[in-house]
Amino acid sequence: MSNLDQIAKLSGFSKATVSRVLNDSPHVSQSTREIILKIMEELDYVPNGNAISLSKGQTQQIGMVTEGINEVMLPFLNSFVETASRHGYQTIIYTSGGDPAKELQAFEDMRRKRVDALVISTCVNDLALLGSYCKYGPIVSWQRMELPEIQSVAMNQYDGYMLGLEHVIGQGYRRIANAFGRPASMNTSGRMQAFQDIARKYDLPVHPEWSPTGIYSIRQGEQLVRELLLNTGECPDVILCANDLVAAGVLNEARRLKVKVPEELAVVGFDNTELAHTLGITSIYNPIAAQAQNAFHLILGRLKDTEAEQQQLQYQLVKRSTT
Repeated sequence: MSNLDQIAKLSGFSKATVSRVLNDSPHVSQSTREIILKIMEELDYVPNGNAISLSKGQTQQIGMVTEGINEVMLPFLNSFVETASRHGYQTIIYTSGGDPAKELQAFEDMRRKRVDALVISTCVNDLALLGSYCKYGPIVSWQRMELPEIQSVAMNQYDGYMLGLEHVIGQGYRRIANAFGRPASMNTSGRMQAFQDIARKYDLPVHPEWSPTGIYSIRQGEQLVRELLLNTGECPDVILCANDLVAAGVLNEARRLKVKVPEELAVVGFDNTELAHTLGITSIYNPIAAQAQNAFHLILGRLKDTEAEQQQLQYQLVKRSTT
């Protein structure tokens, strides 16, 4: 006798009614539900998760695709996992290490119905290839991408970066250096465009060597300051950074070199993390956790065929002692 048969026999209800209780169907009275749940508890019955997933047509699992886990993405990851959990979904993290074949395993898992949907933190494969998997389930991205098949919750970082640029101009700084991030990223493109626009607007000096790309870490921020300040030519009087980690490195090395901050060199971070708060770094508040919540609700809306709940978000400048 199967477990369902035993529960049905002891409760006096049909297997169909027991199945409805297992699937949390609303079409069962509360009294009937309580009787069946009590018998399940007495039998120490644990439902088969795979069987329930098959009956519902969903695994209740969502994959998150990323090259790796670092301090910048942690707020997004934590917020997404917590939001999904509150709605009964588990999150599986797929880290590719930059390997396109390894990354593609997440998309193949969705094709094979091992996960219901995917959220992209960062990706390395050709976007057209990834978009071809949308027929197997919802895909939402934290990256900005020009691909209509994949919805994005990313905010235009042009707007956030422009806040920082207008702020330092207002503080009297004119020799602006930029520590840009991933060179192929639309976020970097937006920041570069913001700097070009502000330079034209205020007729600022532009030094290409002052705006390198691929600067992500504290150590790279330290190295950048040495390169910019120890040369024999003109030096910048402010550095806008890809994130707060770079800003922390810039600040640390400037102090080692006995450069006064902000009198001789101002520093602006991005994301407004706890690090910026702790070190007193002026930063751009980036509502990362809320973007993760928006990503989950976009996915949930697609899975449930309902209207997606979305928060309206904006950047904010948080002024501290480095400007």
